[in-house]
Amino acid sequence: MDETGASAAAPDGWRAILRSGAWLTQERVRLIAIALLFASTAGFLYLVLTSTGGVDLQGRPLGTDFSNVYAAGTYADEGNAAAAFDPPRQFSREQEIFGADTQFYGWHYPPFFLFVAAPLALLPYGLALAVWQAATLLLYLLTIRTIIAPLREARAISDSLWLLLALAFPAVLINIGHGQNGFLTAALMGSALVLLDRKPVLAGILFGLLVYKPQYGLMIPVALAASARWKTFAAAAATVVVLAVVITLVFGASIWSAFLASTEFTRSVVLEQGNTGWYKIQSVFAWARMWGASITIAYALQGLATIAAGIAVFRLWRSAAPFPAKAAALCLATILGTPYSFDYDMMVLAPAIAFLVVDGAKRGFAAYEKTALAALWLVPLLARSVAQLSFIPLGVPAMLAVFVLIVQRGARDSSTAAAEATMTLPLPSTTLPQSSGGIAEPSRGEAFPAR
Repeated sequence: MDETGASAAAPDGWRAILRSGAWLTQERVRLIAIALLFASTAGFLYLVLTSTGGVDLQGRPLGTDFSNVYAAGTYADEGNAAAAFDPPRQFSREQEIFGADTQFYGWHYPPFFLFVAAPLALLPYGLALAVWQAATLLLYLLTIRTIIAPLREARAISDSLWLLLALAFPAVLINIGHGQNGFLTAALMGSALVLLDRKPVLAGILFGLLVYKPQYGLMIPVALAASARWKTFAAAAATVVVLAVVITLVFGASIWSAFLASTEFTRSVVLEQGNTGWYKIQSVFAWARMWGASITIAYALQGLATIAAGIAVFRLWRSAAPFPAKAAALCLATILGTPYSFDYDMMVLAPAIAFLVVDGAKRGFAAYEKTALAALWLVPLLARSVAQLSFIPLGVPAMLAVFVLIVQRGARDSSTAAAEATMTLPLPSTTLPQSSGGIAEPSRGEAFPAR
């Protein structure tokens, strides 16, 4: 082959490899996961061992964002929970605990999360952080283990490999480093989907508990309504109502006015002005703002993305697509549907990937699906740093690519099911009266169709 032919064949060869996912061997997957887990563990240990009094070398509390949870919890334990929703008072408490040089970590949660913050704040900070991360990490691992149960039963994956992949998933380190709640979000979302058919009421309760991140409640009702899972829908709604009543009884009705007032700060300063950094936020809105779009245009683009994702979820959950594909699509749409989602929230991608691996192992992977899943697994590692340095977003495009692949395959599944249903329809049992010439004639009262 001449030089021209070789250069032309190279792109086709790479395209074929990416299309089939043949490059994604088990040995390569294991080596990459081990390397990432080792690097993550080393980085975390460095932060801990070089810290002084729970503060790292850059003057940040270990677990950074967990500091706002702990500070809010101390207010709740003192009977003054509303103070956590006042940014100056929250900042003052953080400085009391972590030193005058600490930066501000805002409390942006609804009152529901005080049920977590208050008991944790009864412990010393370091112990509270360790308990919080260890407990929710365990819930996350148990959820992934349950999702991939079909693969484990078929011996299609070893316990060591799935555990390695779950722990080495880059969003795990991000979540631990920030002391965030991504493990809990992934566990609630994944467990609710696993239990949806067998225990619909319990699934609804788990969905309802996600109310501590209300921005993630946009797509769940769409999926439940589309599939007529009204028992789960009712259980989720009842859970939210019960939690709201208990919160009001415990902290007083004024807690709600304090929360609503705080949302103005969250919306304007954190989201719209991007004071925490748009490169950290994984949404269409943040992408648009990072590229210079006005607030109005950014909201419009996010609105279009949310509506499109909602329509796709509705149609997919009414279709003949396998349940794991529907579950994965809902996980992705949950993040894509909100303007307010950080890179540690990409922990929700873990159950999505697990569901898609189960689906692919059962009926085969579609073209480019293996490669897209590998990119989705890796993207939390690079999403923040690449966007910060180059203004090139990676997180949203990776999620959109996999979401589109799921929707496209769902459409093909629906077309195939409709075609099969048409082919198996029974023939009518009645026959038209025959003329003497053997040509069928219309019965009385009917007419031939117009030509």
